[in-house]
Amino acid sequence: MKKVLLVTAAAVVTAGGIGAAVPASADTGRIGAAAALAAPGGVDWGECEVSGPDDPMNNAQCATVEVPLDHSEPDGRKISIAVSRFAHTDEEDYQGVLFVNPGGPGGSGLAYAPALARWIGGTGHADVAAKYDIIGFDPRGVGSSEPRLSCDPNYSDPIRPDYVPGSWKEERAWIAKSKKYARACAEKFGDLLPNMRTTDAARDVEAIRRALGQEKISWYGFSYGTYLGATYASLFPERVKRMVMDGNVNPKTIWYESQLNQDKAFERNIKAWFGWLAKWDSVYHLGDTQDEVEARYYEVRAAAGKSPIGGKIGPSELDDIVLSAGYNTGYYIPFGEAFSAWANDEDPSGLLGWLSAGGDDNSFAVYNAVQAADARWPRNWAKWHHDAVKLVRQGYRFNTWSNVWFNAPVAFWPFKGGPEYRLKGGKKLPGILLVQSTKDAATPVEGGFAMHKVFPSSRLVLEEGGKTHSNTLNGNACLDDKVAAYLDTGALPQSRRGADATCEAVPALNDPDPTAMTLKAAGPAAGKDLPVGRP
Repeated sequence: MKKVLLVTAAAVVTAGGIGAAVPASADTGRIGAAAALAAPGGVDWGECEVSGPDDPMNNAQCATVEVPLDHSEPDGRKISIAVSRFAHTDEEDYQGVLFVNPGGPGGSGLAYAPALARWIGGTGHADVAAKYDIIGFDPRGVGSSEPRLSCDPNYSDPIRPDYVPGSWKEERAWIAKSKKYARACAEKFGDLLPNMRTTDAARDVEAIRRALGQEKISWYGFSYGTYLGATYASLFPERVKRMVMDGNVNPKTIWYESQLNQDKAFERNIKAWFGWLAKWDSVYHLGDTQDEVEARYYEVRAAAGKSPIGGKIGPSELDDIVLSAGYNTGYYIPFGEAFSAWANDEDPSGLLGWLSAGGDDNSFAVYNAVQAADARWPRNWAKWHHDAVKLVRQGYRFNTWSNVWFNAPVAFWPFKGGPEYRLKGGKKLPGILLVQSTKDAATPVEGGFAMHKVFPSSRLVLEEGGKTHSNTLNGNACLDDKVAAYLDTGALPQSRRGADATCEAVPALNDPDPTAMTLKAAGPAAGKDLPVGRP
């Protein structure tokens, strides 16, 4: 297999969508040339390609599994799925395989095999992780799986046009850019695109299960990974042992309505960050009310349109960077410091450190390809425009237009997607654990209740007041203990009307104190050290 480097999360931060990734300091891992193609009925494990002696992938194994491009034609063209394994160490109480998916669609999952073991161990439940072979994988089209989608490597390079069009001419320029991208995808991967549905990825998981020789699988899905897991459970209920679904996609809004609902939720969450900055005006000096901080942000944003910050950050890049504060409160402090340093002292170094360099659009290509194939999208641009203008007029200004352009290539895709696959819960399914933060912006809380309704055997745990997306294994012991108990024995909360259990958000994490926490400790590496959500 040719050497393929997987991009770090910091290189692909963009606005809006289903669970955006946030910057991370760790490499997302690599699969090495030593990983062999899976033999029929088995997986030939080899070494993973690593970045150095400290790379956690040194402790994992890697391989590829061959699957049909079109599962309805099992003897037709084949593609390969890159797979990783972090092996169990508890021989006496082995629980089988635990697949992990970090979301997206388009997120590389190879590094999440050792990462999930590390995260579970960090909650004090390393004995639980030791009972599983944890399986990471790059879904079709992603990362080290082949073929690897990339339609226009320079599409997201800075400096991009302002997401918010100031005129119809500027909007037409973004439309043309989106059309060109869709056309490039069609020209390069026209045969692959119709086979990029979530149902295709779920059938790939089933093929991996068979290759592993496992009767059943367990699943840990974050963000879009909840929808992929739910699709697998609907297609293969008899093959499910346990499932943890954290940050649930709303199956009623696949996918156009999802972005509209996100726009409202992100407006709330970014205003919460503005309010937090105002609370700590003694530290950041950006204004002592939420309105003052918000006004300051948009002043800086407008100025960046005329003179880019550090010569590289325009309005769109600035939105992309600070958007992560709407995903994860762990970014409140580092982004507060970086934005304050520029706004008050014209020091761009902090913001430049979070800038995506562009140059690889694999995750963006897969994100669009999956959502375009999964469901029907409006093909009339007037609807996209009307809905965006309406939301902005209603006060949802921060993420609306950036979310439009992140999804806009789908409006010009070479075919109409769908129909949407209808999830279904049946009597063959075991209990499923759903976890949902009530102020999650990427996957709003309604998704948790909707998924709970689809799967009658599920139990829903709410993190009350939590603003961080997919927040298990991130420092809330109430959530993490429930997850560990379920993975250990299958124990679930007792069923009750509405949510089946609740946990309060941890104040020190949900509303951090910048005077009591170092910048390093404040970052998300204090909890999960790889991103979850959209890549």
